[in-house]
Formats: sequence, C-alpha cells, structure tokens
Amino acid sequence: MQEYYKILGVSEDASEEEIDRAYSELKSKYSRERFYEGEIGNEAARNLTKLETAYTEIKAKLKKGSKSSDSMNFDFSEIERLIKDGKIESAQSRLDDFSERNAEWHYLQSVIFYKKNWTNESKKQLEIAMNMDPHNTKYGDAYTKLKQKMEYNEKAFHSGNAGFSQDANDPQYNNNRQMGGCDCGSMAECCATWCCLNMLCNGCR
Repeated sequence: MQEYYKILGVSEDASEEEIDRAYSELKSKYSRERFYEGEIGNEAARNLTKLETAYTEIKAKLKKGSKSSDSMNFDFSEIERLIKDGKIESAQSRLDDFSERNAEWHYLQSVIFYKKNWTNESKKQLEIAMNMDPHNTKYGDAYTKLKQKMEYNEKAFHSGNAGFSQDANDPQYNNNRQMGGCDCGSMAECCATWCCLNMLCNGCR
C-alpha cells in the first residue's frame, strides 16, 4: 500500500482531501502529456494507469475503514442520462464530482472515454471495474465487445480498410449487427441496457 501513496506523492497519513487533490493534479498532468510523441507520451500513459490503480486502491482502503454507510450510496442516474443524451462533457464533469469511486464509476468513465474515441483509456477503466467487481457480467460483456472492436479495427488498419465492413456477407458485419452496431433503428430493443448501446453505437456512424 505504501507504493500507492508514493505514486500520488502524498504521505500515508494524508487526508482524503489531500489525496483527491494530488490525484486530480497528476491526472490532469499525465492526461496532457500522454499525447506527446515518443517516450514522454508513453511514460505519461503508463503513469496514468499506475495513478488510477493507486487511487482506486487507496480509496478502497479508506472506504473499508469508514463506519459511515453514506459512502456506499452511489446514484449515477444523472450521469447515465447525460451520456444517453450525448452530453459527454457534462457527464464527465458530474462523474468527476464523486470522491468515492466504485466499480460502476470506472465503468461509466470507460463509456465516456469510448464516446471520445479514447479506446485504450476506455479499456483500462473497464479493467479496473472488473478488478473491483469481477462477477459483474455487464462489465465483462462490455470488455469482450470492446476488445473485439479494437482487434477488428487493428486488422482493418493493417489491411488498408477504415472502420467496420459494411459487406453483409462479412461475418464481422453480421457480428456488429448482433451487438447493436449497425441497425440503429432497433438498437434500443437489442441492447439489454443503455450501457451496451453506448459502448457499441459508434459503429453506426
């Protein structure tokens, strides 16, 4: 646990406010630097992943030591509505207001990153959510579909194709339709939850 505090640059007896502030400052710094070219960008991306893990573990430890049940009350309904309405920046702002970050928080952060086309960051947030709640099938299904999309896009990139194939004879095209990726008119009916819709609807465009 000591190493996690070192990653945030705070002492083990730091207050929760100090931890949150350190996290926010470092996240902002690494989020900017990860777009730099070369090793600086790569190192920033690695540091951002370490930061998210450290912050999650520290907050989980603090939560376990708390006697208040209020910290376990999470209401993400407004954020879900904002994402469904396409108000991504507003959703991000509301999500940032939560000091306690459980598995669902990281899942919603993954959805927001996906909507911004930050697939690598989206994948990392899903991994954190699954690590915190390994038996949640929603997270596992979203992770599987995201990996399928990333793998197909990588394959398409190397073969000189852009985006998903629209050939109805292509198995990948049929798979996208089954996951709600191409049939925009019936996606709401095909997806069990709005989350699946948000994770896959970019395939329609």
